[in-house]
Amino acid sequence: MSATLLAVALSLVSAVAYAAAAVAQERLAARTAGAGAGLWRLLGTGAWWWSVVLNAGAALLHVAALKYGPLTLVQPLGALTLVAAVPLGARIAGRHVTAVEWRGTALTLAGLGALLVTASGPAPDDTLSLPQALAVAAATAALIGTLSRRGAKPGLRHATASGVASGVASALTQTVTVAATDRSGPLLAPQVIVVALLVAVFAAGGLLLSQTAYRGGLGAPLAMVTLANPVAAALIGLALLGERLQGGVAGLALAGAGAVLAARGVVLLTRSPAPDTGAELPVVTLPAIPAQPEPEQLTLRVS
Repeated sequence: MSATLLAVALSLVSAVAYAAAAVAQERLAARTAGAGAGLWRLLGTGAWWWSVVLNAGAALLHVAALKYGPLTLVQPLGALTLVAAVPLGARIAGRHVTAVEWRGTALTLAGLGALLVTASGPAPDDTLSLPQALAVAAATAALIGTLSRRGAKPGLRHATASGVASGVASALTQTVTVAATDRSGPLLAPQVIVVALLVAVFAAGGLLLSQTAYRGGLGAPLAMVTLANPVAAALIGLALLGERLQGGVAGLALAGAGAVLAARGVVLLTRSPAPDTGAELPVVTLPAIPAQPEPEQLTLRVS
């Protein structure tokens, strides 16, 4: 099996695991919506930790895929998370996928598919230097702080921040993976240790930000995460890792058209039905109380 096919296969399995984790997070977020300390309450919820385990497994598969494929190839394949998560979430919620959701999913995937066509390339061999990794981390932290500032309502801004954090974590992960396996330097070099710590920070931040974003539903936030993730990673790959889009000017035009289609899909998915935040209270019908006969009037006779 070629390196490209192996990267694609690992990415497919990773996407399914990410989808299952996203659905679990959305259901838990709906239950804790409006709770002041809802995020902290999740730490004591077994179902939330299962979603963390699913995310961790998906992340490991993603790391393996990044060893064999470039960022511009592996990251857009994460769109398959959306394919699995939208119908899975609808089924768990006991409803059908709406026509708008299908159209939004199709447009998002078509757009990301266009990006995928222009993103094929050889297995990665470049890494970020330590100053580059620190600069990327600082710029990302500033952007995430702006998107998730206090007072911002959970939703697309938090989802965008989550996608950016996850995309940057993937780019940094590729640096760790390549640097640790090319055997050109010590395994525990300062570059590897520092960048691995940054990966942990951004991966955890992306998970918590997505948990907040899913309080408004699954479709649109997940679509935004799916869109922001490959864009952030691809920008790093193109700007700093020497990766290139295929097809020259035509490839750039195709990538631009794909971005427009994907953005339209996200807009459609913002119209997804909101999740139920609690069970519907049953209607209790009390038995009718029979009317009591009026007391007979007593007539007093005075003799």
